[in-house]
Amino acid sequence: MDPHRIDTKKATACKKELSKRLGRDLKQTNMYEDIIAGNVVNPQGIDVTFSSIGGLEDVKDSLYELAILPLQRPELFSQGKLLRPQKGVLLYGPPGTGKTLLAKALAKEARAVFINVQIASLMSKWLGDAQKLVTAVFTLAHKLQPSIIFIDEVDSFLGRRGVTSHEVMTQMKTEFMALWDGLTTDQNARVLVLAATNRPWELDEAILRRLPRAFEIGMPDVKQRASILQVLLKEERVEDDLDIDYLASLCDGCSGSDLTELCKQAAYLPIRDLLEQEKHGLSSGKVARKLKQSDFESVLMNNRSSKAAAFEYQSKKHYDKNNRDNIPVFTTSDFPFACN
Repeated sequence: MDPHRIDTKKATACKKELSKRLGRDLKQTNMYEDIIAGNVVNPQGIDVTFSSIGGLEDVKDSLYELAILPLQRPELFSQGKLLRPQKGVLLYGPPGTGKTLLAKALAKEARAVFINVQIASLMSKWLGDAQKLVTAVFTLAHKLQPSIIFIDEVDSFLGRRGVTSHEVMTQMKTEFMALWDGLTTDQNARVLVLAATNRPWELDEAILRRLPRAFEIGMPDVKQRASILQVLLKEERVEDDLDIDYLASLCDGCSGSDLTELCKQAAYLPIRDLLEQEKHGLSSGKVARKLKQSDFESVLMNNRSSKAAAFEYQSKKHYDKNNRDNIPVFTTSDFPFACN
């Protein structure tokens, strides 16, 4: 019995689905490329653009020059040796700051196929398959170019050598770097390796050398938070007197994902009010009222109360009996919602 029989059936289905999404047939692909096809996203299927990401204007401008132009206008980089297409870019910063979102927007803006490399999909119980799947990532990227190979949490895959003794992982890393080097020597290839991590210090120096341009996607300042809120509320029904700058000032320490959650929670309040009115027979219509300033302030207050309760709970839960000073032990990951 063919040990790959089940995988082959899945791969064929992935290939058909990808061909449908791309609007063209994939010819002369092997089973491993067909498996990787399941992680390919057509740029037309990406619903985020640079304009839908608040803040990060300097980063977006730099990525346009370094990544989008070489993928879309390779002829501009074909003369001389100083201007060569970028083959590796690193996005790093705390969780929730928009690294993955920015990567997808980059693919959308460049009209490039987005290959989301998932480490689990590269692992196989069959000897030698992991390396073949890694090879398939690059061969498929060449066939579908312009393309972006995206590796989220790259430190878990291409971390410091010697940290893990798993032979398969070591072979995968070696194969990946060898193929990556081959990509950098092919100046005509419109393929970019885009990596993201919140632990850049865990990356091996050999990987950092292949990622010569790195951009920090840090926690947004008050101006960037206002820009993010402006984007999030652009299509929403809000009161005219809503002061976004003031709201941004209240959200010190919030990431982009925190602000998104804030807006989602606030959006429920008009619906709750409408349902409460219907319950008492006081509803005057089927449309909920507009979002008000007080909705956001109420959510912020409730989350701060929850944070304080979580702080007290964690202080008791993580009490260290060996701590003579009776100082509670806890981490920031123990707390919901990052707003101060």
